[in-house]
Amino acid sequence: MSLTINATAREVQGKGASRRLRRAEQIPAIIYGAGKKPSNITLSVHEITHLLENEDSYSSVLDLMVGKKKEAVIIKDLQRHPAKNIVTHVDFLRINLKQALVTNIPLHFLGTDENESVRLGAILNQFITSVEVSCLPADLPTSIDVDITNLALGEHISLTALDMPKGVTLTALTHGDIEAHDQSVVAVQEAKKMAEVEDDAPVAPETEVAGDDKDADKEGEGDK
Repeated sequence: MSLTINATAREVQGKGASRRLRRAEQIPAIIYGAGKKPSNITLSVHEITHLLENEDSYSSVLDLMVGKKKEAVIIKDLQRHPAKNIVTHVDFLRINLKQALVTNIPLHFLGTDENESVRLGAILNQFITSVEVSCLPADLPTSIDVDITNLALGEHISLTALDMPKGVTLTALTHGDIEAHDQSVVAVQEAKKMAEVEDDAPVAPETEVAGDDKDADKEGEGDK
């Protein structure tokens, strides 16, 4: 089922205008990408908050309705109020449905409660919690399941062992030397060995459209 968010075109910009929007329970947002001119829009704070309650919204292609015009987008960036955790600005990236996109997808770890070693006191060490993938928008998964039910003490699951959906490629494994980039995803370890594990989880790259020249400077950035 597709996820839809409604918006209206926004002509007035600036911090003052943004404050007035927020007092009216609306927030500023912007759409850019796909070689088109950026568009400033307004969202209902209640509608975007409700949408984000669905975890799939962060990694799905959304139908953005600006009036009667529909655009395929993904959420590129969110800004929140530092104290209230309320969304204050949203960046949407336009998607060409016929062009591959590159984005990060969360990992869902299954079977933790059923894993015998974990139930006996071993530690499940998740080295990464998301992976960067490349695929057509129609093939974009909302998450990747990682089943650790039968993972024994001392064993691990690496990127090459992930069960990837058809048409979805892990970008880390497209650089030629697969072995060099085949990092561990999760491992079951003795609790005393956890202190030896380096906390060096990779920084997640930004979402981008393959081939997009990123020529869309964020208009209206000053009104955030």
